[in-house]
Amino acid sequence: MPGVYEVYVKTHFSAAHSLRGYPGDCARTHGHNWIIEAYVKCKELNQIGIGVDFRDIKQAVKKVLEGLDHFNLNELPAFTKVNPTSENIAKFLYTELSRVLNSEVVRISGVKVSETPGAGAFYREE
Repeated sequence: MPGVYEVYVKTHFSAAHSLRGYPGDCARTHGHNWIIEAYVKCKELNQIGIGVDFRDIKQAVKKVLEGLDHFNLNELPAFTKVNPTSENIAKFLYTELSRVLNSEVVRISGVKVSETPGAGAFYREE
């Protein structure tokens, strides 16, 4: 079985949200410093031993997060019909990053989104 490399970058953004239909405090608008980890699988390495440049992943993540950072997520088109939960944010980021980074040898393998250092969600497609 051939080996696969997996690399990741970790960053953060700040945004507000509220959970529609939630029976508690989170139904009110509140904010988080969201922690994001984007994982990328590589089937092969280039001539200098790199599967995908961290810089390329960081730039892609930064570009996607510009549309979320310091916004009320509920007001964004991506979250007008679905709650901006950690789960839905992870899926949104996975989809957006896949469009930019996926190729024949590089593929987004998962995105982890944490609302706090001890609670979050991971999204991947199998």
